Amino acid sequence: MPTYRAPRRDIQFVMHEVLAMAEHYKTLPGGEDMDADMIDAILEEAAKFSENVLAPINASGDEQGCSWNDGVVTTPDGFKQAYSQYVDGGWPSLSLDPELGGQGLPESLGTMISEINGTANWSWSMYPGLSHGAMNTIAAHGTDEQKQHYLMPLVEGRWTGTMCLTESHCGTDLGMLRTKAEPQADGSYAISGTKIFISAGEHDMVDNIVHIVLARLPDAPHGTKGISLFIVPKFNLNEEGNATERNQVSCGSIEHKMGIHGNATCVMNFDQAKGYLIGPANKGLNCMFTFMNTARIGTAVQGLCSAEGAFQGALEYTKERLQMRSLTGPVAPNKAADPIIVHPDVRRMLLTAKAFAEGGRMLAYYLSQLNDTVKGSADSDKAKEAEVRLSLLTPIAKAFMTETGLESANLGMQCFGGHGYIREQGMEQIVRDARISTIYEGTTGIQALDLLGRKVLMTQGESLKAFTKEIHKFCKAEASNDAMAEFIKPLMAANKEWGDLTLKIGMAAMKDRNEVGAASVDYLMYSGYVTQAYLFARAAKVAQDALAGETSEADFYEAKLFTARFFYSRLLPRTQSYATTMLAGADTLQGLDQEHFMF
Repeated sequence: MPTYRAPRRDIQFVMHEVLAMAEHYKTLPGGEDMDADMIDAILEEAAKFSENVLAPINASGDEQGCSWNDGVVTTPDGFKQAYSQYVDGGWPSLSLDPELGGQGLPESLGTMISEINGTANWSWSMYPGLSHGAMNTIAAHGTDEQKQHYLMPLVEGRWTGTMCLTESHCGTDLGMLRTKAEPQADGSYAISGTKIFISAGEHDMVDNIVHIVLARLPDAPHGTKGISLFIVPKFNLNEEGNATERNQVSCGSIEHKMGIHGNATCVMNFDQAKGYLIGPANKGLNCMFTFMNTARIGTAVQGLCSAEGAFQGALEYTKERLQMRSLTGPVAPNKAADPIIVHPDVRRMLLTAKAFAEGGRMLAYYLSQLNDTVKGSADSDKAKEAEVRLSLLTPIAKAFMTETGLESANLGMQCFGGHGYIREQGMEQIVRDARISTIYEGTTGIQALDLLGRKVLMTQGESLKAFTKEIHKFCKAEASNDAMAEFIKPLMAANKEWGDLTLKIGMAAMKDRNEVGAASVDYLMYSGYVTQAYLFARAAKVAQDALAGETSEADFYEAKLFTARFFYSRLLPRTQSYATTMLAGADTLQGLDQEHFMF
């Protein structure tokens, strides 16, 4: 089984050296006293918890899975105890408002912790992860009474939360949902309907579960404009906010899934359950995006976790597994064969996973830094600028990082050869767990339409220009630095091409709107590679500066430069294929009548 070790040094590199988080925190309320030592102390404690508590129950949780018995869901052995330790450690409240019982630390620290916990045990990490989305939604849109009753137990970790969106006939098209909300004399609503694919919808780790539910009022207009949002607790509350009788919400079954077996994916039945409106009537989807955006960034982190876990497992194995001799002659002449890490193709697979893990880490933490600014900056202009950037990059991060995370998981398993296909090695679990990440919280195709259609073309390219301007500014500052030329020249070219491709697609879409859908996924993947290329160039600059001075970590910084060069020489060129296919035209997809699809 792979032995997980939190990548402390690389996390420190991103937090301290690439993103200067300690300086960033000093601009935020609650972060004035944060420094590198405090960040490292939090990192160390989180690493110990993930390595010693979560990682040991990852494989067993996958093997055992969750069980359902007459509506009661039991989590795998050790999950409930691990959650109790998590709560006792104060982790759920780390980045929440002190007025709500939180510790008031910046939210980006939570991203760091989510990565560590998620790589150690993704199924377990989903239970507290979903709660953060529920908390953010209630905090942003709930009434004072709702905040008072529901937020404190969620912040403290005594309760958990879910998001109940889709139904069996809906998929992503939430405008088709049928769940009803009927007004009651006491100001509550009777919620009736069935929701599917509800992660952590029912379990035995807490006393109460707060469901955030989309439903329709009786007079609601059709489509997405007629959706409202409701709080529906598992146990109803009295006037003091204490749980009382069981609400009419139950788990009808749990799904039998390809992966994430340790997390209960539930069918939830609402039978005249008592619920409470959050936000304005018929504006529920707008409010739910608070939750969905939180979840999308969280899912992007899963892509990072998949890449990191695959790299760690494969690296350990390839250093030990003996097979064949190096093409340049024996590397371990005293052994029967050489370790397979000497072979170029194994290096290709390892370095691909390594690059996607490190690039994903920089992107996820960069997004979390932007999110800090949006929510906490006193400078309204900076907050607005960060919001535009975050809006653009969220669909890129969610889709690109999960697609490359899945690729990395498959490569990690491939490094084991036939042994990787065997359950005992633990690598096939990473593949199975990673597979869902490209699907939930909006598939890659949905994220791509959101990026190209809504975030770029509907803003006439202004949101993209704001980001490409940042990249251009960085390139201009390093243009005279000969040591950075190997990164700056291709980055400048890709950055310019990004804008040119956008213009061409936009012009084509004026004649045929299908051009947007036909180009969108290729456009998103292109965008992901350029975005990570920018972050790798920043990392390379940091590494070069460190090596130019006095450092006791020359090996670390040399490895950083090597990985950046690998990304630029082996991965960034993939953009040229995407540039070709995104301009191939909608006719290459739509030209065949559906009646002519045959087998």
